[in-house]
Formats: sequence, structure tokens, C-alpha cells
Amino acid sequence: TNNMATEQEEEAVLNETVTNTTGRDAATLEGLIVAYTLMFSMALFPIFVGSLRSVQHHYNLRKKGEEANERIRMRDAAMFPLYASAALFGLYIVFKYLPTEYVNLLLNILFFSVGVTALTRAGSVCIDYLLHPSTIPLLSNYILQFHQKKNDKTKEIFKLDFTMVDVGLFIVCVLIVAWHFVTKNWILNNLLGLAFCFNAIELISIDSVSVGCTLLGGLFLYDIFWVFGTDVMVTVAKSFDAPIKLMIPLDFTERGFTSVNFGMLGLGDIVLPGLFIALLCRFDFEHHPAKRRVYFYFSFVSYIFGLATTIIVMHVFRAAQPALLYLVPTCVGIPLLLSLVRGEIQPLLKYEDYPKKKKKDSSTDENNSIKDPGKDATPTDN
Repeated sequence: TNNMATEQEEEAVLNETVTNTTGRDAATLEGLIVAYTLMFSMALFPIFVGSLRSVQHHYNLRKKGEEANERIRMRDAAMFPLYASAALFGLYIVFKYLPTEYVNLLLNILFFSVGVTALTRAGSVCIDYLLHPSTIPLLSNYILQFHQKKNDKTKEIFKLDFTMVDVGLFIVCVLIVAWHFVTKNWILNNLLGLAFCFNAIELISIDSVSVGCTLLGGLFLYDIFWVFGTDVMVTVAKSFDAPIKLMIPLDFTERGFTSVNFGMLGLGDIVLPGLFIALLCRFDFEHHPAKRRVYFYFSFVSYIFGLATTIIVMHVFRAAQPALLYLVPTCVGIPLLLSLVRGEIQPLLKYEDYPKKKKKDSSTDENNSIKDPGKDATPTDN
């Protein structure tokens, strides 16, 4: 019995599964209710806010004639499951033949720098909402620039605008990530995980709905194969020690912040469907500027339904379940079915964040026709 519980614990982490890492149920029904309330809240918040903020972010880039630094094109989507499989198997080999503590030290150093960056940016967004520049008119702005000079020409290679508030925020974020590095506190782990999810959903662009379907379809098969077909994920999950998942306290009603009994949800189960939902949100703002965001809300509810299905199946069969097995059919299938009912399947499949411009005149007209989402892109949109 103990061996079976240990296997479920190992599968929970990197299989991106919701389960109890100790192999036992929460002590009380109230504990389960609190745990799943926390899980849904933490999963839905970055998807909702990140999707709405992605509208303004990508609109501003198009308005300036720029493109997102991180774009997922069709080739990237088709190859992503292969890249992910290679990375997973590579970690399997590394953990199998090298000392685990040294590998984890290296991974945590990498996550340290990435975590500080993600947490600082997410914190900066929060401060912008709480402290609008107009409320602190005497706050000085500083600019750090690097230029490259060649053949009497100067090229800007780096520019950073910041205030003393940003400096203070950066210091606080360094301390928070350092505290997590030392203590592995579950609250700090979740804080970092939410920052990763929020930034990824806002900044990364899936080129089109067909690209999104290809990406999620490939990862759907990837999840099934590596979860049920091999022990690679189990081995990596047993060794990997980094904030790659949200930790859900199942005994919070009994132990509070000192909980030791956790369920887990992989960050990929939030970010990957979240990127597709954000794309549908941008489609709504582009094609239904004066109406409710039908595809966004339907896909958002579909995510809730898929995640709830994962939990139900897990409890019925008492076995760890890969969440993408249920999230992909709901998050992709329901919006596509909605587009068929509404007669909008062609516009939906043809939509692109950064369409190719064949002629200068047509591109000018296209840019002029882009609607400024304005305040609609804020998280308070209804």
C-alpha cells in the first residue's frame, strides 16, 4: 500500500496532475472544500487577468508596428511536444546518472533568476494599479541605456525605465525568491508559480487558432504517452525540486500555514490552456468590439469544467490523472462548437494576432481598422 501511495505522489508533480502527495485523503470534507477552492482560485486568476491584459499588450505592439518577442508559430506548435519529450527524457538521464542534489542546485539557481524577473514584473503591474503615476507626481524616472556605435552609427541595444519604487520592488522580490530557495515554503512557491503563469499568458502569443489546436493536440498526446506509457515522468518527478507546480494544502483547516499534506497542479495545466483562452479573448475584442466576450467566457467556463472533471475522475478512480487529458477537449472543443453554431468558424480559424501584410496600402487600412481596446482590456471588463 505504501509503494502504491508513493507512486501516486511521484506522478502528481511532473505529470501535471491534481492529487494528494502523501497518498491519503484530506482529513476532513472541509479540508477538501478549502483545498479545491484555493486551487480553482489560483488557477483561474492568472488566466482571467492575463488574458485581458494580453489584449492591450498585443494591440500596443501592433500599433507600434512591432511583434511579440515570444510567438508560437505552426512549426513551433508541431515540434513543441517533441522538444518537451526530449527535455523530459534528458532530465531523466541527468537525474539517473548525476547526483540529484547538484542537479537541483543548478535548476534552482536558474529558477532564482527567472523567478525574480517574473515576480518583479507581476509586482510592477500590481503597483501600477495601486499607485498611478498621477498620484506620485514627484517620483523621478531613471533611464538606463546601452548603445552600440559602429561606423559613426549608434544602435540602441538596451533601454530600461525605472523609478525608486521599481528598485525597492526588485529588492523585495530578490528576498522573497531567496526565502523560497532556502525554506521551500508552499506559499512562496505558489506566489512564484502565479507570477510565471500571469506573465506567460499576457506576453506569449499563439499565432492563430489552428496553431493553438495543433499545440494543445500534440501536448494532449504527449501527456497520455509519458504519463501512462513510461516511468520517465515518475523518475523525474521524484527528483525535480523547483516551483513548477501550485501546491494545494489539503489539511489547511487543521494546520493552517504549516500544512504538510498537499495536492498539486502543474503550471503547464494553467499556462497552455490559458494561452489559447487569451487568443480567443483577443479574437473577441477584434471581431466583437461592442458585445460581450462570448468566446472568452465560454472558453473560461470550459476550463473550469475540464479542471472539475479531472478532480472528479481522480476521486472516482483514486488515481492520479493528467489534467490536459480533460482540459484540451473542453477548452478547444467547446469554443470550436460554439463557432459552428454561431456561423463564425472561418473567421475564427483565419484570425491571427500578427497577420502577414501583402501590400502597404492594405496593411495601413488594416492597422487603422484595429480597435483600441482601451479600458475594455482591464481585468474589470464585464
